[in-house]
Amino acid sequence: MEIRVGFGFDVHRLEAGNDFFLGGIKIEHNKGTIGHSDADVLIHAICDALLGAANLHDIGFHFPDNDPSLKNIDSKILLSRVVTLIAEKGFSIGNIDSTISLQKPKIIKYISSMKTTLASVMQIGVEQISIKATTTEKLGFEGREEGISAYVVALINKKF
Repeated sequence: MEIRVGFGFDVHRLEAGNDFFLGGIKIEHNKGTIGHSDADVLIHAICDALLGAANLHDIGFHFPDNDPSLKNIDSKILLSRVVTLIAEKGFSIGNIDSTISLQKPKIIKYISSMKTTLASVMQIGVEQISIKATTTEKLGFEGREEGISAYVVALINKKF
């Protein structure tokens, strides 16, 4: 068996009047994420971690932000395509470990729904997904509520 680890990171601005998508679900908040797609920072970081582990470039390589067909696309579609890409190379997902950094809103009540949604898209069990959240104690762009970031480590494996 071949085991690989990949790391993903993403960041998006927060702005009033936009929808806030995180982990494949819409979260009620007075600010939302800004991006070419739906700007789901957690899914984008998961995509990068999986692609990196499989040595398949990064999310921007596969889904460039200047592609008009991807404007406002649901990031769950991108994640599904990434899962297909790594499967075509013979890999399956072992686990996903993630940390989301934001000051507000508190997301603990959404974590179960995010895990269920992500597990469905990636065709894995919810126990294979860890989602944690932290604040920056009001420091930096996350602390000033100007943006959100996500860090992800993914383990993938290939059976010979």
